[in-house]
Amino acid sequence: MAVAHGVPVLATPVEPVRRSWIGLLFAANLGLWMAYFTPIQILLPMQVADIAPDNKELWLGVVTGIGAIVAIVVNPLAGALSDRTRLKLFGRPYGRRHVWTLGGCIISVLAIAVLAEAPNLLTVTLAWCFVTIGINTMLASLTAAVPDRVPVAQRGLVSGWIGMPQALGLVIGAILVTAVFTDIGTGYIALGLGLVVLTTPFALLTQDDPLPGDHKVKVRWKIDLRGKPDYLWAWGTRFLVQLGNALGTLYLLYFLTDAVKLEDPDTGLLYMILLYTVGMIGTAMLGGWLSDRLGRRKIFVVWSGVLITIAATLLAIWPTWPVSIVASLLFGAGYGVYLAVDTALITQVLPSEGDRARDLGVVNIASAAPQALGPLLAAPIVTHLGGYPALFGLTGVVTLAGAVAVMKIRSVA
Repeated sequence: MAVAHGVPVLATPVEPVRRSWIGLLFAANLGLWMAYFTPIQILLPMQVADIAPDNKELWLGVVTGIGAIVAIVVNPLAGALSDRTRLKLFGRPYGRRHVWTLGGCIISVLAIAVLAEAPNLLTVTLAWCFVTIGINTMLASLTAAVPDRVPVAQRGLVSGWIGMPQALGLVIGAILVTAVFTDIGTGYIALGLGLVVLTTPFALLTQDDPLPGDHKVKVRWKIDLRGKPDYLWAWGTRFLVQLGNALGTLYLLYFLTDAVKLEDPDTGLLYMILLYTVGMIGTAMLGGWLSDRLGRRKIFVVWSGVLITIAATLLAIWPTWPVSIVASLLFGAGYGVYLAVDTALITQVLPSEGDRARDLGVVNIASAAPQALGPLLAAPIVTHLGGYPALFGLTGVVTLAGAVAVMKIRSVA
């Protein structure tokens, strides 16, 4: 492996990763996103509606918004600490990432168990905050695995594999909690068990290099961005696209209930998630592979934003069930390309090789912050400022703005 600053563990990888390694990272991300997105899309809306049916939109926004604020703090903090972690087990150096993955898993599972029996909104909110703490601790360490291990020429493909679980995890989770474990409490427990089964093998079976003994472990909180505007543009691009995603997906269950007036909105949401996943799987792998082969990233991000904007526009103009089906497929196709290619792009504009997890944690704020801002914007729009047409119209505008902003990045084609 090449050496950067005399420290091999911090060098840019040059040796391709194996399929088994990709498979284990895929499984870990599948368990993580299944435990995170399934509650946001299905269990929390159902739980909040049971506790506060008259103000369900407001309280769902409060719960998910507070959780997103927690994620904004935890993700870069956990990333920065994992960059500098140095442990010894049985007298031998232990790696700096996996301990955070395992610790985050434990926190999440315990909090999910509390959430399963939460009797009121205060308990729901507090338990969801601890779920978010655990999930984002895991996310910080797992995200760093790509720049830690994967060479640049393979990152589009690998990013496609680890991006796909964001939708696939929701599909599997949705099937579990709507068709197998139909009670809210047992649904949560099933997600917790899935998190353990899917995430721990990566932490236990893959290599995790320790920092060299002579490497300084002082945590640096300030990011030096002098002469590196591409990192800021990449952050802004992700923030806007993820804000559009938050606006467009948070209230889908209520959209099917109140606007489309579907007789069985729970099943309808499951169908939309399935179609979304089909579109995402169909494009994530292809988009990542083509991006690697062509050596180009930005044009794929732009076209992904166009597809998502078209989907949002359809929902804004024609809130019908057939249009919802088409929009789900288009939304998934656009988001699949975006996740694969944008993730690879971001790993190429990180300010410091020695602070990969911290810098990726800051980028992940651009994913978490919209989860807090989205409900604050969406709730008043749905209830007082134009309803679902205005909400999906804003979704399209914000997403397209984010996708076009990627063209300002200069160091990546």
